Amino acid sequence: MTSQVSSPAEQADEAVPGEQRKAAGAKDVRRLDRVIIRFAGDSGDGMQLTGDRFTSETASFGNDLSTLPNFPAEIRAPAGTLPGVSSFQLHFADHDILTPGDAPNVLVAMNPAALKANIGDLPRGAEVIVNTDEFTRRAMQKVGYGTSPLEDGSLDGYHLHPVPLTTLTVEALKEFDLSRKEAERSKNMFALGLLSWMYHRPTEGTERFLRSKFAKKPDIAAANIAAFRAGWNFGETTEDFAVSYEVAPAATAFPPGVYRNISGNLALSYGLVAASRQADLPLYLGSYPITPASDILHELSKHKNFGVRTFQAEDEIAGIGAALGAAFGGSLAVTTTSGPGVALKSETIGLAVSLELPLLVVDIQRGGPSTGLPTKTEQADLLQAMYGRNGEAPVPVVAPRTPADCFDAALEAARIALTYRTPVFLLSDGYLANGSEPWRIPDIEELPDLRVQFAQGPNHTLDDGSEVFWPYKRDPQTLARPWAIPGTPGLEHRIGGIEKQDGTGNISYDPANHDFMVRTRQAKIDGIDVPDVEVDDPSSSSHLRSSRGGPNEARTLVLGWGSTYGPITAAVRRLRRGGESVAQAHLRHLNPFPRNLGSVLERYDKVVIPEMNLGQLATLIRAKYLVDAHSYTQVNGMPFKAEQLAAALKEAIDG
Repeated sequence: MTSQVSSPAEQADEAVPGEQRKAAGAKDVRRLDRVIIRFAGDSGDGMQLTGDRFTSETASFGNDLSTLPNFPAEIRAPAGTLPGVSSFQLHFADHDILTPGDAPNVLVAMNPAALKANIGDLPRGAEVIVNTDEFTRRAMQKVGYGTSPLEDGSLDGYHLHPVPLTTLTVEALKEFDLSRKEAERSKNMFALGLLSWMYHRPTEGTERFLRSKFAKKPDIAAANIAAFRAGWNFGETTEDFAVSYEVAPAATAFPPGVYRNISGNLALSYGLVAASRQADLPLYLGSYPITPASDILHELSKHKNFGVRTFQAEDEIAGIGAALGAAFGGSLAVTTTSGPGVALKSETIGLAVSLELPLLVVDIQRGGPSTGLPTKTEQADLLQAMYGRNGEAPVPVVAPRTPADCFDAALEAARIALTYRTPVFLLSDGYLANGSEPWRIPDIEELPDLRVQFAQGPNHTLDDGSEVFWPYKRDPQTLARPWAIPGTPGLEHRIGGIEKQDGTGNISYDPANHDFMVRTRQAKIDGIDVPDVEVDDPSSSSHLRSSRGGPNEARTLVLGWGSTYGPITAAVRRLRRGGESVAQAHLRHLNPFPRNLGSVLERYDKVVIPEMNLGQLATLIRAKYLVDAHSYTQVNGMPFKAEQLAAALKEAIDG
């Protein structure tokens, strides 16, 4: 889609009363500025597909949006149980939004487990659509319902819509040669059709998708399309749904350009491909499948036409070993994993530090420790990325802040790795990886030039006048060593994990040389050129403040990193609308920190750092800058809610 808009204003993060209209002979149509919908059901009910299709149509319509898929941690939990509930939340609006929303306005519950697992998140007055066919006595008893919640009055505070989704779907598909079990599988498409009618979503894209997905099974494609249309028609004709809703396109939320909906892992994959093209290097991924990073391996395997090679190794160690070998051979090398895999890769990351070769280590963080919570999000690998290796082995750390920002973060990580000849950590997480939002497709001219110059010949003259190649002779600006392609005549040199002699790269056990090499590698990381951190301070017309003072001056800075950007920004907006003056800054570069960070921190009386861990960035800030940072943490596997965070920040400001 394209749009010609001005800069997005700070929009309210809450809904406003809708306008209502009614065409002759038609149902009422109410206009809203935003809606939060959650689809929930058993992990076999197709809730992720349903949410993804509704999201795609919403993106094509032009709304701003943010999504939160939530998967069971088990591969296949018992059907109808609370651990087996899968959900997909979508927040879409006619203005700039930042989070998937705190509390759904609409819940679609496909069974009793889905209702019980999610009803506590709904505000009073929310719409609840339930599949009554699944509310059998056994199914309700399985999740602890002694009586039917559809009949005992416990849902009186909500707008309840009991719909026999399974029966209606089977009835709609009776002309197809399908068993009842096969027909029942299309009930998610019936629900999607109903919600598409309720919110005036386009339908053509979903029908094209179904024809394509089931191209080899045209009868199944036709049945799903029929169920989808039946759901739409049910909404149009039933008396239970007297009102439908319109959410206008977000005409002023986006800069001009061509947009598409994108998830964090897909954006990161595209960023890696773009980086390899901008560097004019082949892209090599050595990886072992692990949730929630596996989608990057899946996606990159589709792009052989861009010179991408993917290797699914037998384990994490083999994956990074192959990637490091590809880096030695002159490729833009990547390995992808999550927290437990980082621990296994740590020795090879240390080897990459010693060899001083470019390598991207992509860590899609998840809940831990050990194997932890594979499908839940967390930010608890920061200290592991900073220090989780033997010896002094400094590694740059970069973190994207939104799903779309994963594209730019991948390019930035590649820039640092290629320029400074170092492994680089890219810390995303499950929330960013699986969430999605609109992404403006950049023009090629906007992308950075990442081309590198390989060593071509001798670079050092000995005392006797002979010219030789020294693999550890450094660029005086970046301290990067030359990158020599194996097999280049005259550039033969040693590699290995034993300490190198400065310049020659020969094995050295000399204490003074080791001290020098350790300090040189640290100085190289410390000297990486990263942009200054920008401060959003409403009490100043510029990013700098000369002194404290003034009744409306912000005295509190909220500092974040990674995926907390959306909830923090939404919370700060709420506080400002309530009259609070609070500043905000967000870090992309965590090692090294931006050079102006210390001076920024000094300008505020209080620094509050929300994190989805137990205070890892706060620990680093306190240690480096001697700032008494206030830590606000959460480790429940879910992202912060804006309302919860706003309340915590208000308490910190007033305290």
